[in-house]
Amino acid sequence: MNSATKNLSVHEYIDTIADGRRREAIARIRQAIVENLPPGFAEVASQGMLNYVVPHETYPAGYHCNPAQPLPFISLASQKNNISLYHMGLYADDALLDWFRAEWTKHSKKKLDMGKSCIRFKKEEDVPVELIGNLVSRMSPARWIATYEKVVKR
Repeated sequence: MNSATKNLSVHEYIDTIADGRRREAIARIRQAIVENLPPGFAEVASQGMLNYVVPHETYPAGYHCNPAQPLPFISLASQKNNISLYHMGLYADDALLDWFRAEWTKHSKKKLDMGKSCIRFKKEEDVPVELIGNLVSRMSPARWIATYEKVVKR
């Protein structure tokens, strides 16, 4: 995490990205997220990235690791070597993960570079923005809360 970007607004965060191509890619991905995210999630810039969360007004318990933080759902970051998209639903919902992997091959000729919930894009032009928009539209805050509670309370 870059301490210089820790507490910026969403637009200030994007403006800090020095590489113009990277900045434009982050802005395109952000736009796809904002346009497709179901109502009830909130967009915030924190911890050196853009975050899409279930606010405390909807889920007062907050994040189990730190209840003072809202429940995280998606994060978008410009890292040193890639653009990272973190989608917690992919980590917690096997059906969603299976859907995403199957759809990936329809939207990209590149090999999927993915950790548990992190999708990494080394080149800006390799981001399948339409697929990202579709992905974020597939889980409402209520479904995310139910999935999260099921996984956390195991």
